[in-house]
Formats: sequence, structure tokens, C-alpha cells
Amino acid sequence: AFETAVRAANRDAQLALIRAHPDLAGRAKLTDDSAKEQAGAGLDTLTAEELARFTALNEAYKTRFGFPFIFAVKGATKHMIIEAFEARVQHPEAEELAIAIAQVCRIFRFRIEERVRA
Repeated sequence: AFETAVRAANRDAQLALIRAHPDLAGRAKLTDDSAKEQAGAGLDTLTAEELARFTALNEAYKTRFGFPFIFAVKGATKHMIIEAFEARVQHPEAEELAIAIAQVCRIFRFRIEERVRA
């Protein structure tokens, strides 16, 4: 139902949802869920070089698309995330918006499943 509603929403509403997400490996205060997921992917232990790479990719991505890079990090590694980042920053805007929406829906599904199992 969540995914159906998000996909049916107008572009402005979709962008507002996407823009509500923090940068990966950024300095923003994270929710407990986000902090746990990012730590599970190793984003809390980045080297200085890795952090610089994430920061540069975050800025390039936001400059290109006008919204933050969204990646459901649960089960991923920092290397997988960097690879996806590097590939996706090259995508056309319409394709990347669709991927970002799919990733938001994936994050939502992971979090609902976590709570149902608890």
C-alpha cells in the first residue's frame, strides 16, 4: 500500500519524501533505524579517504539531481554502496528518480518487516 501510494503521488510529493532522507555517511542526526542500518554497512567506520569519497559523491549527486542519494543499506557493504553511487550518478534524472523511489519503498519494507518480526 505504501509503495502504491508513493508511486501514485505527484512528482513534488515524491521529491519531498526523497529529500527528507539524510546523506549517507553524512553529519546529520540520524534516526535510530538509520544509524543502525548505516553502521551495519560499515558507514560509521569509514576511513578519511572513504568519507571524502562519500562526501564528494553526495555533493555531485545532489547537484545533478536535486535530491539525496537513496540506498537501502541493510545487507550491503560500504563497497557495494560506493559502486552503486558511482554508477547511479551517471543515470538520466527520470531513471534515478524511479530508483530513489524504489529504494525508499525498500527501506520502508525492511523497517516494517523488522517490527513485525520483533
